[in-house]
Amino acid sequence: MTARRQQNIGATSLILLGLVFVAAVTANNTLLSGLRFDLTENNLYTVSPGTRALLTTIQEPINLYFFFSDSETADITPLRNFATRVREMLEEFTAASGENLRLHIIDPIPFSEEEDRASQFGLQSISLGIGQTLYFGLAGTNSVGEEAIIAIFNPERERFLEYELARMVYSLARPDKVVVGLLSGVSMAAGFSPQTQRMTEPWAVHNQVGQLFEIRTLGPELVSIDEDINVLWLVHPKSLESSTLYAIDQFILRGGRALIFLDPFAEIDMAAAGMNPAALAQGSASNLEPLLSAWGIAFSSSEVIADNQYALSISTGPGLRPVRHLGLLGITGDAMDGEDVIIDGLGNLNLGSAGHFTVIEDSTVDFKPLLSSSTEAATLPAIQVQMLADPETLQDGFTPTGESYVLAARLNGSLMSAFPDGPPTDDEISPDVEGDTQNASVEILTNGHLSSTNNANVILVGDVDILSDRLWVQRQNFLGQQLVTAFANNGDFVINALDNLSGSAELIGIRARGTYSRPFTRVEELRRNADAEFRQTEQFLQAELAETESRLAELQAARTDQGSLLISDEQQAEVQRFLDQQVRIRQNLRAVQRNLDRSIEQLGAVLQTINTALVPILLTILVLIVASVRRRRAEKQL
Repeated sequence: MTARRQQNIGATSLILLGLVFVAAVTANNTLLSGLRFDLTENNLYTVSPGTRALLTTIQEPINLYFFFSDSETADITPLRNFATRVREMLEEFTAASGENLRLHIIDPIPFSEEEDRASQFGLQSISLGIGQTLYFGLAGTNSVGEEAIIAIFNPERERFLEYELARMVYSLARPDKVVVGLLSGVSMAAGFSPQTQRMTEPWAVHNQVGQLFEIRTLGPELVSIDEDINVLWLVHPKSLESSTLYAIDQFILRGGRALIFLDPFAEIDMAAAGMNPAALAQGSASNLEPLLSAWGIAFSSSEVIADNQYALSISTGPGLRPVRHLGLLGITGDAMDGEDVIIDGLGNLNLGSAGHFTVIEDSTVDFKPLLSSSTEAATLPAIQVQMLADPETLQDGFTPTGESYVLAARLNGSLMSAFPDGPPTDDEISPDVEGDTQNASVEILTNGHLSSTNNANVILVGDVDILSDRLWVQRQNFLGQQLVTAFANNGDFVINALDNLSGSAELIGIRARGTYSRPFTRVEELRRNADAEFRQTEQFLQAELAETESRLAELQAARTDQGSLLISDEQQAEVQRFLDQQVRIRQNLRAVQRNLDRSIEQLGAVLQTINTALVPILLTILVLIVASVRRRRAEKQL
């Protein structure tokens, strides 16, 4: 074969190879467009089974409008990377939903109709500080014209991205307002106070919940809970009838969600009781027995948690110094489970005279703490806090147990009925309950008794005062209007909990996901090791400096010519020794830093070599092996 013929064959092969490549890309885009492989460690681009099940229930078209200022963020790489993450997750949503979820990607260029549309939806603009703004949010509409938005995507909440998107789609797919059934042992709504002979303002948390949900007030003698109630909000239940407890029991077992607030000493309840003998005799503690025992949970209805680390300081009078109250807790940071969606983003929660929950031995319930005390905590008798005159006395003889106590928790999974034999009998119902209650109890039995559930979702909180205004809001009168300013996140906690519980089982089951950001763990390890070595060397230098200064002071004190400005030969030698030592140690510090940089550079060089040389070499060897095998097969056939 001539050289020219070989060149022609080589050129033809290259052309054919290029055509095959183009054909392969075209076939991939056409035939394999729906095929995806998620090779990320945390499955960042894989829709969870709960979300997939939720998306398949969409009955009518939902339009999603993803606004991202692509042209304005050309130089903001981290934001663009996160925007790509959001867009690809939205694309996964649309692929999993069939044709009922329609995604529109919009770049709102400044002074354009798209920018006006983003503003009309209520999306939040981000100012770049140079007269430019950008948008990074999501708006959605359903077939009846209702809207929902995510005003701005916060990279700090990336792990809850799937939940926020699924929650928005869920709200558009089910536009009816969520019904919250409120059964409260304290008056939270507006009313009339017999003590002051005046109308009382509703609690701020009651107002906030009423703005977002439909609150349906339930009486203390209820015998059943309506099917259209989505969430039961149970506050400070005291001395409930067996028929009422049974109604609560069956509501939860049939899949109802519940947010329950208990308290060993509800200060807000005692303040409302005033001097009413009947109310004082009833006490200020609440419990939910026998339901809690059946669920495998115990509550300390006679003990209050005192915490030396999270204790709040309160004023005891004008001109007096603030006093730390061990029973009033300001929960922050590590004491809150930031992995739960209702806690994430909250700064602080204030509690007063809270109790704690424990899991009974052999319990099968999935018990997840949401709020906990520090290890500098202990239990105190509730009566001691109730009769407290001076909060400072709580510190007398206070000894932490070293144990962290659970102040709020989420229950998931399997729960058993507290009434295994069915509805309470007539003998178990208080004689002051009307006959209708007994008839309703018989009706419940006729309709069927539930003995257990595997799909429970209940949030328990060991404090009622967390809902009261005094622990989280300040009211001010401005031009005849009541202004409420929050100084804690208590209201946000309640809203988040009700919002989460009102979703479907699939939505509630969506947990925090991993983040897009992947730190260089090996580099971070190198930095930590170098930092530890640097600090050790620095501490050695400081010790040498202190020792030299002490030595110089001793030599100065031992001199007999105190008036002379000249230093002695011994002092001069000591100073020179220190200077030499200081130079040497500084060289060591620089060497540590150089070694760190060298180690990181070597690691980078290795990675670069792997990416640019080793992988292509391995692929080339693989291609040559395949070609050799094919050539041998062809020769054998000939």
